[in-house]
Amino acid sequence: MATILINVLFALAWCAVTGTFSALNLAFGFVLGGITLIVIRDQIGAITHFRRFLGSVALAVSFLTELIKSSVNVAIIVLSPGRKLKPAIIAFPLDVKSPAEITLLANLITLTPGTLSMDVSEDQSTLYIHAIDAADPTEVINDIKTGFERRIKEVFNP
Repeated sequence: MATILINVLFALAWCAVTGTFSALNLAFGFVLGGITLIVIRDQIGAITHFRRFLGSVALAVSFLTELIKSSVNVAIIVLSPGRKLKPAIIAFPLDVKSPAEITLLANLITLTPGTLSMDVSEDQSTLYIHAIDAADPTEVINDIKTGFERRIKEVFNP
C-alpha cells in the first residue's frame, strides 16, 4: 500500500515540477513514477505493488470476457424457448478467506448473467450459487475456481 502512495506522490511531484496539474499530466506522472519504482523495486520491496496491479488488470479482463460469454449464452437461452434448462443451486467450496475476497467473488458471480450468489455459510467456507443452466455443476465450480477465484487470489495474495 505504501508504494501506491509513493507512486501518487511521484505523480504530484511531476505535476509540480512541470507546473501543469491536468489529468493527462497527472497520469503521465503516475506512469513515470511507476517506472521509477520498477527500477528501484529491489531496494524498496515494491514488487507486490506491481503484481497486484497486473493481477487487477487480469481480473478485469477475465470478468469482461466472462460477461460477454455469459451474455451471449443467456441471449441464446432466451431466444430458444424450447430449450430444456437444468437450473441448479450449487455449493461452491471457497478457497478465498477474507470477507473482502468473498464479497468480490460473490459480486462478480452475481454480475455475470445466468448466475446469482445466494448466501455464504456461517463458517465462510461455502458460497451458494444459483445457475440458470448447470447440466454439470462440477464444471461450473471448476470454471469459477480457475477463473474468478484464482484471479482474486492473485490480487489479494501476490
